[in-house]
Amino acid sequence: MTEFSLTRRSFIVAGLASCAFARSAHAAYPDKPVRWIVGYPPGGATDAIARLIGRPMSTSLAQPIIVDNRPGAGSSVGASALAASPKDGYTVASADNGTLIINPVVYRNLQYDPDRDFRPVGLYAGINLLLCVRTDSPIRTGAEYLEKAGSASQPLLYASPGIGTPLHLAMERLARDAKVPLKHVAYKGMAPALNDLMAGVVDSIVIDYTTAGPAIKGGSVRPLAVFSEARLAVLPDVPTIAEQGLPGFTAGAWHGLIVPSGTSDEVVDRLSKGLATALTDPLVKTRYAELGLDMPASDPETFRRRWDDDKALWQPLIKSLDIKLDG
Repeated sequence: MTEFSLTRRSFIVAGLASCAFARSAHAAYPDKPVRWIVGYPPGGATDAIARLIGRPMSTSLAQPIIVDNRPGAGSSVGASALAASPKDGYTVASADNGTLIINPVVYRNLQYDPDRDFRPVGLYAGINLLLCVRTDSPIRTGAEYLEKAGSASQPLLYASPGIGTPLHLAMERLARDAKVPLKHVAYKGMAPALNDLMAGVVDSIVIDYTTAGPAIKGGSVRPLAVFSEARLAVLPDVPTIAEQGLPGFTAGAWHGLIVPSGTSDEVVDRLSKGLATALTDPLVKTRYAELGLDMPASDPETFRRRWDDDKALWQPLIKSLDIKLDG
């Protein structure tokens, strides 16, 4: 074989390889499975909602979505893993108020900066918070609770799932705005907090409806008020706290999907559309109604506004409380 033949064949092979590379580089996103980081353990509410959404979103994207649980430090472990991931749309993560708003203020050694490291894809769940007491409590309404808190010789005790959580901060803001003393009792999770409420260790609890629903239906817990703007469809007879003496007061939590900063607009748009499609799935809508979850607009712009608004609202409160945690 002549040198010319070898050279010509080499060019042909190189050309074919170049074309294959070009096709691969410009392949429609996504062309392989997407990893969804959840910064909490399997079986919890955040994990369950992500898996519920992940199934129809996987169908919309025509690729498997693989949930990767990375629990620890109030979702900071998972968020740090996302920050270090490639900016190609094949790694996404759940984010909540804690991930983006609270952790940057309370954790001393945070390994990520939300504003620098992440961009929003879309919100996918609004979490409704309740103020509850035991059913044998003499307090029957949110207004009575605030009146009792203002006149009691000792501050009323309220339980939350932990220091610096959105639920803890909601009650701290309630105490500040209502000008009443309340004493926080922090637990490692919602289940032990709820158990101690029912055992009489604490007077009250701030809790999400998703967790409280069975206890309310079972008659062991009485909801006094919801912290949302409007009454919940699942609890139509329970007034908002705004209806009971604090006009304009709202507090809640939310879940959204984020990707690393630098991810292209085209990829973010594809993920956002996939998320929006997933939220129209009949099973998702049914489960959301059962769990008392709100279904927010799922576009990046709405998420960014909520992120910025909550940052301005909550971070000054957190700083005033001087909450610091090791992460």
